[in-house]
Amino acid sequence: MPSDNFAYMTATLIARLTATLRDVPDFPTPGILFKDITPVLADPALMREAISAMAAPFVHSGITHVVGVESRGFLFGMPLALHLNVPFAPARKPGKLPWKTERESYDLEYRSDVLEMHTDAVGAGARVVVVDDVLATGGTAAATCRLIERLGATVAGVSVLVELGFLDGRARLAGRTVHSVVTL
Repeated sequence: MPSDNFAYMTATLIARLTATLRDVPDFPTPGILFKDITPVLADPALMREAISAMAAPFVHSGITHVVGVESRGFLFGMPLALHLNVPFAPARKPGKLPWKTERESYDLEYRSDVLEMHTDAVGAGARVVVVDDVLATGGTAAATCRLIERLGATVAGVSVLVELGFLDGRARLAGRTVHSVVTL
């Protein structure tokens, strides 16, 4: 019976999250349908459940660090790191970190960008989960994984709140563990 209860709770959470997410057409550019997660942030109970669901696959997997991707990945990454009781490290836009950095360029569905991390954020032996709000084309997550691996750590998985399945972002993360709470 506990598995039936868990399945019910998961289905209920997915339905609540799906109903709470807001679509914003033509943001940030024409033709993009932006998935706005700010209504989820406004509901503490829903946010708590979402963080628990994002952390669940990694609770007993020896995670040593959480890396959150700027900027909405910070909103989920830091609470997830607290949930797992491990350090949090940010992957940021260029020029935002005050220490020595390593960088990675990547393409998005509507532009190119760069991420940086402190060279001492993670290192050899670290097992990292990458956290972001949405997995779209996978470019940001793939770049973050490459950056983490260049710093000597192992990417144990990627955890996102929402996956836009129709954009097939998992293809850019082939061979990696990818967990999404909601797939649209």
